[in-house]
Amino acid sequence: MKIRTTLRLSGSALFLLCASLLPLLVGCKLPGKPADGPEVPRPEEVADFDALYGANCAGCHGAKGEWGASMNLSNPEYQALVDDARLRDVIANGETGTLMPAFGIKHGGMLTAAQIDALVTGMRTHWSKGNVLAGQNAPTYKAVHEGDVAKGQAVYTSVCAKCHERQPDKGGYAGSILDGSFLALINEQTIRTTVIAGRPDLGMPDWRGLVKGRTLTDDEITDVTAWLMAQKPALPGQPYASPVKSQTAPQPPQAGK
Repeated sequence: MKIRTTLRLSGSALFLLCASLLPLLVGCKLPGKPADGPEVPRPEEVADFDALYGANCAGCHGAKGEWGASMNLSNPEYQALVDDARLRDVIANGETGTLMPAFGIKHGGMLTAAQIDALVTGMRTHWSKGNVLAGQNAPTYKAVHEGDVAKGQAVYTSVCAKCHERQPDKGGYAGSILDGSFLALINEQTIRTTVIAGRPDLGMPDWRGLVKGRTLTDDEITDVTAWLMAQKPALPGQPYASPVKSQTAPQPPQAGK
C-alpha cells in the first residue's frame, strides 16, 4: 500500500514562508547579477600601489624596485637621499636627458596627482628604512657648484676605472660607463645619485665604499660627474659602420667589339 502525503499550505502560511526566504534571496549573488560599480575600475581610479607600480614602474626599475635598468628604488640609501617632493616631480614631469618619461596627466601621462602620491607613499612604506644617512655626512642630492672636468678625470682613473676600465670599448667586469650610447641615456643627476647611493643590487657600493679607508668627498663626486658628462658624444651611436659598397655588375659586350 502506498501512502501519499500531500502538504497543503494556507495562504497566510505561504506568505510567511516566502517572507522568511526573501532576505536569503536578496543577500545571494545570483548568477548573472552585476556587481555594484564597474567590473573593471577606470584607470584613474586605481589606487593600489602594487597595481600602479607594476603597470608604470616595474619595467625599468624592476619588479621589486631592484635589478632594473634604471635607478634602484628599493635601495634604502636612495630612499633617504631623495625627498617626497623630488620623487613626485620626477614621476609627474619626467627627467630631462634620460628615458624617464612624464607620467603626470598635465604632461600627457596617465597618472593623477592622487596616484602619484600613492606611488610615493608606497615606495616609502615598502622600501624606506628611515634616515639611514643620518650622521653620515652624506653629499647633497644636487651639486652645489659646477664640477672641474680635469679633476674629475683623475677621480675616474683612481676610483672608477678599476671596475669600468679607461676605454669605452673595454667595459671592465662592471660594464662600460664611457660608451657614448650609454651616456646618451643618462644625465648628470643620474650619475651623481648613483655614486652617492650606490647600486647594491648590482654590487656597486655607495660613496662610502668606493675608496678603501675613506669616503668620496662631495667635490670629487661633482668633478667625476662633470667629467663623465663631458665624454658624451654630440651624436651618440656614431661612427656608424661603413656601408658595404655594391659591386658593379658585369656589362654585356657591345656589338662590334
